[in-house]
Amino acid sequence: MNVFFEESGDFKVGSILSQAGEAFQVELASGKRSKVKARDVLLQYGAPTPAELLAQAQAIAEEIDLDFLWEVAGQEEFGFAELGQEYFGHPALPAEAAGLLLKLHFAPVYFYKKGRGRYKAAPEASLKAALAGIEKKKQQALIQAGYVEQLKANTLPPAMQALALQLLFKPDKNSIEYKAFEAACEQLHTSAPRLMLAVGGVASAKQLHMSKFLFEHFPKGSGFAPIAIPKMPTDLPVAEVAAFSIDDVTTTEIDDAFSVVTRADGTVRVGIHIAAPALGIRPDDAIDRLARERMSTVYMPGDKITMLPDELVDAFTLGAGQTRPALSLYATLNPQDWSVISTESRVEAVPMASNLRHNELDHLINEETLASGAGDYPHKNDIALLWQWAQVLERGRMQKRESFGLKPEQNNRIDFNFYVDDDVVTVARRKRGAPLDKIVAELMIFANSTWGKFMHEHGVPGIYRSQGGGNGAGGWAAKMQVRMVTHAAPHQGLGVDQYAWSTSPLRRYTDLVNQWQIIACIEHGVTAPLVAPFKPRDAALFAIVSAFDAAYAAYADFQSTMERYWCLRWLAQEQARQVEAVVLKDEVLRLVDLPLIVRLPGMPPAARGAQVKLDLLRWDEVDLTVEARLLEIPASAGDAAALAELGDDEGEEVFDGEQLAVDGADVNAGADGAGETPPDAQDGGVEAPPQSEAADGAAQ
Repeated sequence: MNVFFEESGDFKVGSILSQAGEAFQVELASGKRSKVKARDVLLQYGAPTPAELLAQAQAIAEEIDLDFLWEVAGQEEFGFAELGQEYFGHPALPAEAAGLLLKLHFAPVYFYKKGRGRYKAAPEASLKAALAGIEKKKQQALIQAGYVEQLKANTLPPAMQALALQLLFKPDKNSIEYKAFEAACEQLHTSAPRLMLAVGGVASAKQLHMSKFLFEHFPKGSGFAPIAIPKMPTDLPVAEVAAFSIDDVTTTEIDDAFSVVTRADGTVRVGIHIAAPALGIRPDDAIDRLARERMSTVYMPGDKITMLPDELVDAFTLGAGQTRPALSLYATLNPQDWSVISTESRVEAVPMASNLRHNELDHLINEETLASGAGDYPHKNDIALLWQWAQVLERGRMQKRESFGLKPEQNNRIDFNFYVDDDVVTVARRKRGAPLDKIVAELMIFANSTWGKFMHEHGVPGIYRSQGGGNGAGGWAAKMQVRMVTHAAPHQGLGVDQYAWSTSPLRRYTDLVNQWQIIACIEHGVTAPLVAPFKPRDAALFAIVSAFDAAYAAYADFQSTMERYWCLRWLAQEQARQVEAVVLKDEVLRLVDLPLIVRLPGMPPAARGAQVKLDLLRWDEVDLTVEARLLEIPASAGDAAALAELGDDEGEEVFDGEQLAVDGADVNAGADGAGETPPDAQDGGVEAPPQSEAADGAAQ
């Protein structure tokens, strides 16, 4: 005797070897023996053999017309044997019954299973809807297959052209477009970005990296809708100064300037003048909401996305020949030792005499020419005085830094500025701590620290940057990480008791917020806490800090990505193959002529700072990876010049504080295509001022 039974949703046949109560010992056609419960047996029959029955049942099932079978079944629940009588016109033979059961079971659209061997025909409306869905899926499958073939032929289907970026960065994984794109990638053994480049959905690797960032952070576009420019204040007192700024040649957001006046009593009054958009933008107005949404200008080689619309920047930027609203900090100095006698903050209009540019002055102004008085350039005497004060400020900070238990700061490293013109990139090396950089950096640190103290003394909260000064071996303070807080706290890396970003209100939202608070202190004195836009423990201020941290970190990552891309473009442009590199730490190196980090697994040990020669095998502008091999390690393996260039604590700063990726993202590569160094590029960890924290004007 043979049985046809159901097991784990499948139908099987076999010969009964024995029966014990409600169970059968069955031998399958494969020779395998199985225990089958009586309730799972659907048919018991004598002939044909199990293998023959299964073959005949499958053939009969293929011949059954489903539509006719559905009509015969009616709307009541039935057993397969009952339906067999109706369909075949006679009691179903074993093969016929098995074939009918197979047909019923594998047609769930037509028949709903109600139990073992029992079914119910689907209602007509449900059947029609299900069949329509099946037909739709068939058509979609055909369309999807067509898309796949077009993609494999390096053609982007018209229906997918508007979805190119969405398919890459935020796909609807249930769409046929995504399924086709994924299938094409799998069949071509390629990645989604490479396929999109191949089919023309994205024009270049540069556009790919740009598009990814814009898609996530500027989904509505990076431009601005038309805005009404606020009226400039007309009742401000005009400062009796001839102010000048020091910036890169392509800087457009000029938000800091200086003035020097020697008084009759021999004292020197230095003015630090900061553009004052806070006099035109009010908290929660339309422009404020724009700025708060962006939080900062975004920097990249060759371009930038400004925090504020160009027309508003033009209205407040400290351009030569203009008298512009400014928040001024005046320091009265004793020229004998350059100590600060007093400070005063004012809201006023400042006449701008000059916009000095690094490219015009760097070759004229260095430590030697400043010491000898050689050369002729605008504001020569003013710059000489500022240089003397800047050195005193730096020494004071270093003493304070050492009192915090930190090593002296190293300012002899090399920074890199990127300039891009018509997709041709120039990477310029620049020694950190050059006189003009140091002047601007030190005066910005002085202003940010002084104004931070000013807010604190008036009981007005602000946005401060703090490093160290906390408790707990495992906390952020122990790791010397920089964080943003809303109360005055030490910044040990800079060597100041407090530090509030206040000197770049055209480019950073935190500085705009602090400028509102500082102006409230100037105008209202002891009542400032009552009228300042942000009150102590203001939830809105905490929200700004959190949002700024997130945005600034994302912007920094993007800048690192684009700098790495342009480094690789430079290699292709210059056809560089054999290059010099400096060992940073273990297997990680940085090229001498580029801020490009390369990892060499298995590299022989070499002293940190050693200069070696590499053979660049290949690089990839999509993945931003570099493959290289070591050609030569000098016998000294410790090139003194390279070591000096790195500085004693370079390795600590690179690896303890920064986001060194698998193939590296250079730290402190910081200059955008307009030549502007984004302030505080190293805030992920131990900072390396003055270039990073105070680059508000130094290397803009």
